[in-house]
Amino acid sequence: MKAVVFDTYGPPGVLHIADMPKPKPKDDEVLIRVMAAEATKGDCEFRRSKFAVKWLWPTTRLFTGITKPRRRVLGWYFAGVIESVGSSVSRLQSGDEVFGCTKLRMGGYGEYITLPESYTIVPKPVNVSFEEAAAVPLGGLNALHFLTRANIKPGESVLINGAGGSIGSFAIMIAKSMGAVITAVDKTGKLEMLRTLGADHVIDYTREDVTKSGKRFDVIMTMVAQSPYSSFIDMLNSGGRYLIVNPRLSDMLRSVITSRFSDITATFAFAGEKPEELLQLKDMIEAGKIRPVLDRVFPMDRAAEAHRIVESEERLGTIVINIREN
Repeated sequence: MKAVVFDTYGPPGVLHIADMPKPKPKDDEVLIRVMAAEATKGDCEFRRSKFAVKWLWPTTRLFTGITKPRRRVLGWYFAGVIESVGSSVSRLQSGDEVFGCTKLRMGGYGEYITLPESYTIVPKPVNVSFEEAAAVPLGGLNALHFLTRANIKPGESVLINGAGGSIGSFAIMIAKSMGAVITAVDKTGKLEMLRTLGADHVIDYTREDVTKSGKRFDVIMTMVAQSPYSSFIDMLNSGGRYLIVNPRLSDMLRSVITSRFSDITATFAFAGEKPEELLQLKDMIEAGKIRPVLDRVFPMDRAAEAHRIVESEERLGTIVINIREN
């Protein structure tokens, strides 16, 4: 089979297509013909072995390989078709169109992947393409996870910082479905997209510092790793909730103190990416409540270009790699 691989840590140019053995499923696994995979910031960070959240570096480098990558095929989130199943698999069957998460196995940039049936693999929404489905799990699962923890009530005010990315765009749509009044923060070129997704107010961070706006919110959700912790906490109403998607170690420590000694709840709990949550997103997509937002789809031989765009943030929506048309 063909796969986009990398043999050394470095810039996008280290990605290239190589031949690899087609995997065979174990008794509890399924073999999936991958149709599309999202190109994520996480993929780019693993490729470089440099992480926005600095404290992750030592443990991830041990996992991925000290001097060179042990796992050559990136790709955490995918959509595809089950080609065969192991002898003990009962929930899934050959021919099922699915989407989901590869967890720490990665491998979504290859034409085939084997995963345990217990992983987060569920039926693909019937009203979207494979490319659109691959754009759902990362942003959708993280947004749903944090906003569910916030227990948003109709009419509450929600600030979403870094709203133009994969997680932020889903956060706008999910919070809107909960009845929230949304203020979205990102740069100039993304503001119109944020409005079309449902943002009631938009702020261009290149022209205005939201922390100096004098506005207050019931919920603040930030995807930006370097967000000013104290400034955002001070912007919350009594009983407010602060959701930190990409926490620094200092944020994690301060959130415990904030939650214990004030009426503000600060949380950094990482998304579990559970099957029932992905099924909930599937139902919301089929009901028309949310939708995946694609910027561009690249073939496998242009995976390096896909990574360059993800890293530059010059995109309106998700970047996906088309695996089926290699």
